[in-house]
Amino acid sequence: MKLRQPTDFLILEALEETGRNVATNLKHHTGKSRKNINTRLPILEDYGLTSKIGPAKRSGLYEITSLGKAALVYQDQYDEVDDFEALIKE
Repeated sequence: MKLRQPTDFLILEALEETGRNVATNLKHHTGKSRKNINTRLPILEDYGLTSKIGPAKRSGLYEITSLGKAALVYQDQYDEVDDFEALIKE
């Protein structure tokens, strides 16, 4: 798991704070570009930190998962451990 700091954690924080959301709204909460967020959301989904939801496949609506919430809890240890993914899955 290779997270981009601080962008990925900002996205996760915004999703935890606001609930289900789309890149356009997350842009305002994170200060990052919509393009950057649209690039990172599917990667975070691949890692199991976010999940795409909604009736339409192209809805772009995401929510944070329990694993994503765990990543936020251990965020300060990201640079200190060799296997962050193992840490948050414990």
